[in-house]
Amino acid sequence: MAKNKNNQAIWNTRIKKQTSSLFLRVGNSIDVDKRLFKEDIMGSIAHVEMLFKQKIISFKIKNKIIYGLNKIKKEISKKKFKFDKKYEDIHMNIEKRLFQIIGEDAGYIHTARSRNDQVITDLKIWMRDSTNTIDYSLDKIIKTILKIAEKNIETIMPGFTHLKNAQAISLGHYLMAFVEMFERDKKRFLNNMECLNENPLGVSALTGTSFNIDREYTTKKLGFKKPTNNSIDTVSDRDFVLDYLYSCSVCSMHISRIAEEFIIWNSDGFNIVKLNDKIVTGSSIMPQKKNPDLLEYLRGKSGSVYGNLFSMLTILKRLPLSYFKDLQDDKEIVFKTNDILINSLNILDEVLNNFSPNKKKMLELAGSGFMTATDLADYLVKNHSISFRNAYQKTAAIVNLAEKKRKRLEDLTIVELKKVEPKLTEDVLKVFNLKNSINSKKSYGGTAFANIKKMILKYKKK
Repeated sequence: MAKNKNNQAIWNTRIKKQTSSLFLRVGNSIDVDKRLFKEDIMGSIAHVEMLFKQKIISFKIKNKIIYGLNKIKKEISKKKFKFDKKYEDIHMNIEKRLFQIIGEDAGYIHTARSRNDQVITDLKIWMRDSTNTIDYSLDKIIKTILKIAEKNIETIMPGFTHLKNAQAISLGHYLMAFVEMFERDKKRFLNNMECLNENPLGVSALTGTSFNIDREYTTKKLGFKKPTNNSIDTVSDRDFVLDYLYSCSVCSMHISRIAEEFIIWNSDGFNIVKLNDKIVTGSSIMPQKKNPDLLEYLRGKSGSVYGNLFSMLTILKRLPLSYFKDLQDDKEIVFKTNDILINSLNILDEVLNNFSPNKKKMLELAGSGFMTATDLADYLVKNHSISFRNAYQKTAAIVNLAEKKRKRLEDLTIVELKKVEPKLTEDVLKVFNLKNSINSKKSYGGTAFANIKKMILKYKKK
């Protein structure tokens, strides 16, 4: 076993000249991948236990290596470990320190593996844990929304299309739309677990190994479901990274859409929600201002997450098989995206816990824009046996009449309504009631109060 003398890089026997200061600066990744130290040590312990099981290393060497790795883990956790850029990454920094602790027996740790399969194993384990954290954060937000929705089942507000008043809805129903978004996000991240649960360890640099290793053993030990099938594909594959980044991008898009919704609702033009002082900022020149900066932060950060996805796609688009230095950027991209998303989810939960609906303004706004017009058209179809298109035309004429008279639909008299449709009776007036309008939407997924209660109960049980 070649000695790692004078604190030189492990490949100094082959590469005689000292690495240039420029390459040393740009070629190392330790500032980024030191975040993987727990996963790297976990993978190394599973690996050496497998090597012992397969009689590739002795019991004594296995125990010495595991002792050294656990000591290193404690040092890093207590911030007593010195990371050296000379050794490029977390893998070589740990291995170098292992030599210092246990001596030459540290050289056995890298038997039947490469940094190529080692780093993917580390990253997959880290992403698996990160996905669970994101799932927890999404659950937290869903619970918050359910709590608010339940309190606002009978809070009436306008539903919008093209940001124009369309039909009356329940605020509870509106909020439950956000639950559906985040439930889809949860499914996307859950689906990604299938690829994350394939164990890369043991494919070595790209061809596998001549040692009699047991990949099923390390698979079980590290909590994977199965080993990967093809050694070349394994070291070059970053589809699992793309899947993760895409899921984060869609989730960020949902957060951004909600943020934009609240920015609009909080604007002076709408004024249908109020933000607590805890989540707004002021102006340096205008004393009266209360700005929704946190919501704007959420809206803006979606762009950074999208950029990370496109960065990874661009890195991969022209890479032949198998491993290339280009792939080193995957970890930084994943870590940055994760941090933005987790932070955004926490901020959104804070916002949701610190806003209040302006119920009076919501109801007032819901009373404008002839929002029960569709209800009138439906009434004509159901009660007077005419086609919907015919009912649509008659309703449009009634809206024109109300607009001309500067009245709301519910303020029109039966006499005025009969001028457009003589068959109408006073029974028609009930369709203009906003609560009746909402409760008439009983179809599955509709905004009727009873529907909302059932859906909230369904998700609370889930």
